[in-house]
Amino acid sequence: MTITSPALPGAGKKEARYELVEIPEPLGPVRVVLDEAKIRSYAFSQDDYGSWYFGPSPFGGPVAHPLALANDLLFLFYDKYDGNTAQGLHTHERLDFHNPAFAGEQVTVTGAYVEKYERRGNGYVVLEAEARGEDGRLLVSHRGVEIMRVVAGNVVGRGSATPGGRRVGGQARADLPVAARAAHGLERLAPLPPLAKRFTQDQMNVFSWAGQHYSNVHTSIRRAADSGLDRTIIQAQQQTGLITRAMTEFFGASWFTTGRLDLRFVAPAYCGDTLTVRGAVLEESDGRLELEVWVDKDGGGRTALGWASAAIDGGAERPEQVL
Repeated sequence: MTITSPALPGAGKKEARYELVEIPEPLGPVRVVLDEAKIRSYAFSQDDYGSWYFGPSPFGGPVAHPLALANDLLFLFYDKYDGNTAQGLHTHERLDFHNPAFAGEQVTVTGAYVEKYERRGNGYVVLEAEARGEDGRLLVSHRGVEIMRVVAGNVVGRGSATPGGRRVGGQARADLPVAARAAHGLERLAPLPPLAKRFTQDQMNVFSWAGQHYSNVHTSIRRAADSGLDRTIIQAQQQTGLITRAMTEFFGASWFTTGRLDLRFVAPAYCGDTLTVRGAVLEESDGRLELEVWVDKDGGGRTALGWASAAIDGGAERPEQVL
């Protein structure tokens, strides 16, 4: 039987509690079909109707969005844990894109909890996962860090995920022209085109699997209120999808085969907030271009920040929005 997502909540699964996580704890395999419904659901949730997802692409036929498997990777722990008992905050996301997934393809997602640790009274868990195509080729790999089993209202806004060591400046040079496309010779701190989006609750529900019987602080006003919040929280991975769209438009086809994201989520974003992805050129090395990227919300405040890089392919072709 083909499983189109991690198994739904049911008997025999563990509560999603830090104390119950085993290290290492294999998860999957889960088989996911990238059919038209899944691609269109992702497109709706992100307002990303790029032409490559519904027609010809540089890879031949239609491909899935680079992050169409966002939650199949992140929610892989639902394979063994009851997703409706999950309470946590996503703090760190690392993604590497290796090959495009084709529309209609069945992919296999596997992974494991590989680490757990405590810091400032919170329990952190590290999940590594990957998705492979029908022929075994690696599509995307993921490493996510989450504070597990916390009351969201007690943690959000406290700077619990500020990056250590290397830091994002988050400031482009206003005197430089906008770098609309990846190219050789771009000046350091040249700004990228901003990409703004205001997610609706309907989009958040689709993205965070409300239709698959999951209720959480992203999909349920009641669950948000129980956590001390007056609005639902936009899932961090949904913000990642917005950044990924900006990177696809900037790098083109090379993002599907060489793209890399390393993000920290530093403050919450709520339903109704307008989020704007911004970025600045850092440096070129061995044919790859590295950027700083960040997300600002209206009224001030930064919600996510990190680095993105991919090979410079020199091609001018980019997906066009068809809706």
